[in-house]
Amino acid sequence: MAADIPATLVDALAELGAGKLSSVELTAACIDRAQAAQPRLNVFISLEADAALAAARANDEARARAGRGAPALGPLHGVPLAHKDMYYRAGKVATCGSRIRRDWVAPVTSTALARLEAAGSINLGTLNLAEFAFSPTGHNVHFGDCCNPWNPAYITGGSSSGSAAGVAAGLFYGALGSDTGGSIRVPAALCGVSGIKPTWGRVSRAGAMPLSQSLDHVGPLARSIADCAWLLQVIAGADPADPTASARPVPDLVGALGQPIAGLRIGLPDGYFDRDLAAPIAASLEAAAAVFEALGARIVRVPMPALDPVNAAGTVLMWAEAASAHQAWLAERPQDYGAQVRSRLETGAALGALQYQQALKQRGPALDDFCRRVFDRCDLLLAPTHAQPVPTRADTDLVDRPEAAAVLGALTRLTRPFNYLGLPTASLPAGFDDRGMPVGLQLVGAPWSEALLCTAGDAFQRETDWHLRRP
Repeated sequence: MAADIPATLVDALAELGAGKLSSVELTAACIDRAQAAQPRLNVFISLEADAALAAARANDEARARAGRGAPALGPLHGVPLAHKDMYYRAGKVATCGSRIRRDWVAPVTSTALARLEAAGSINLGTLNLAEFAFSPTGHNVHFGDCCNPWNPAYITGGSSSGSAAGVAAGLFYGALGSDTGGSIRVPAALCGVSGIKPTWGRVSRAGAMPLSQSLDHVGPLARSIADCAWLLQVIAGADPADPTASARPVPDLVGALGQPIAGLRIGLPDGYFDRDLAAPIAASLEAAAAVFEALGARIVRVPMPALDPVNAAGTVLMWAEAASAHQAWLAERPQDYGAQVRSRLETGAALGALQYQQALKQRGPALDDFCRRVFDRCDLLLAPTHAQPVPTRADTDLVDRPEAAAVLGALTRLTRPFNYLGLPTASLPAGFDDRGMPVGLQLVGAPWSEALLCTAGDAFQRETDWHLRRP
């Protein structure tokens, strides 16, 4: 953010609470930055400046009344956010980044959005994304590509492209993303911000566009893990509108921040994650391990179970379930899809029931095997989010370069296994490569260990400043 307003969500909350700035001032500054950056980065699908300023004024008035017996303010009161345009808001258009839904008006509001609004946050508008959240790059033939603020020639990662790019550019303090094969963690890593994919079922998906029912996760992107913890604290928890949302109590994620990690076992993977690993990313991994060790954690090497079959099974589930969700449109309106998404959906439609059933059947045993082999040896796994440096938009454009399919597959090779396994995973910035592009690492925990992820990620970021660097 600009020097005269706070850099992080946590800092913004503190200054709002202390009366050092108003929500109107903060929101207006974010809108100014968004309007200036939009022609270069194409972060927004819809920037709703007037509505955001009106909401900010109402929030400031509520804060002024709070000392006179008014209801308590929400935990995110007055902070500007913006969200991936696949979260429905009743009466508002939700394009899902597509031509098919360019003018579709949502009949309901997503639970995650409703909870953020009830917590007092300000919504600046809707954010660009890959078409129907079904690409790891950030390309979009319908609304234009979202561009990486570190260098617009490079991809943002996807599908939560606008969410990551906007946070990195300092246009807002946090955003909802979604993660089916890496769509929170990959753009977080490639844009140099933080993101958390919680345990499958931790956050309600009601009112969020479905892609793959077995794999979709809702989670936040923000500058720091601490910022993500504040957002996740609000959106997590049971929801009658989503029977897959767990009734398990949500831990005190904000209270987990600032806690010591002495004695924590951090695992470094032997196998799978070190395959084809670029030198700058390997160096960032070793440097991060050294930071954790200096904080009192114990670094242990952990042999990896076979994850190629896990990755393959996740791909089968995602493509088959996406094809099922799009079956009618794919038959009636194939010309309205971009070439990349249509090709993926057609491939999914050709998968057999036996393949799909086998992928479902293997999921539970694979999770049990991974937890036994990995979390019996360590408390958290530290691994790269991506194996290769950030690619360019040209090198990942399937329309002009069909050979780019291999690059696309590599983008999510290190993230997709944890969608299939449903494990909580956080991506955090950990350095830059020799071209000045970000490097991201992921912390992986056992089921329902979001609090531990927040403690460890926050401890790392209290000792480093990668998350505070801005393009």
